[in-house]
Amino acid sequence: MVFDTARGLFSATSSDAVLSLSVRRQVARTVGRHGWRIVEEEVDWQVSETAIIVVDMWNEHWSWGATERVNVMAPRMNVVLHRARERGVLIIHAPSDTLDFYEDHPARKSVLGVPSVATPQEREVPDPPQPVDASDGGSDTGETESYKAWHRQHPAIDIDDSDAISDNGREVYNLLSHRGIENVIFMGVHTNMCVLGRSFAIKQMVRWGVNCVLVRDLTDAMYNPFKPPYVSHEEGTRLIIEYIEKFWCPTILSGDLTTPKGE
Repeated sequence: MVFDTARGLFSATSSDAVLSLSVRRQVARTVGRHGWRIVEEEVDWQVSETAIIVVDMWNEHWSWGATERVNVMAPRMNVVLHRARERGVLIIHAPSDTLDFYEDHPARKSVLGVPSVATPQEREVPDPPQPVDASDGGSDTGETESYKAWHRQHPAIDIDDSDAISDNGREVYNLLSHRGIENVIFMGVHTNMCVLGRSFAIKQMVRWGVNCVLVRDLTDAMYNPFKPPYVSHEEGTRLIIEYIEKFWCPTILSGDLTTPKGE
């Protein structure tokens, strides 16, 4: 890395041009016993062709439990984002329903100036039922009435002027196309809802043919243990991560973004 004194941050060098990721996915067994097997492999993504999308890391949630877990996750996520930004990865902040708060931010204005492009024909991807029941909203701390408790992204997550801000899938795809980005890393909440289902999220990007991975240690599900399959909240999140590995995209650990292989 080379420190740019004018900008006050590190700039990527040729040695940092590649992200080496240890990806994990699950594939169905085709012989012998039925079930799934874990497949782990190393992949290299060019940093210039890679972006991170931070999903709905709001400052507050209507569920107290969800708010507390984001409070714990946000500082760690900020460290990871700083390191990824230093390595040359584009950071896209997607705090849905809060863009009025960012209307004058350079990271928001830059997205609005990107030319519109046609989206590709969507791939047909199986969309099986999820393994946990979140029909009650998924709060594990007793709340049953949802409301908009958020007005911005969590303040522990820094937004640089060179970043991007959008909660619109078409805007995000325009930006990816304009920058020549083919790979997207997802982190944020909630795994079984927004991370999968938003217009800029995993399902839509996979259908558009974008290479995606989920950072499995920087996400959290909305799941109430008193709903099927009657497991702990943490186990419910793990089941959703496994579901994504089976049907949507691989996962990685955040350490791949903070510690390049060989350091």
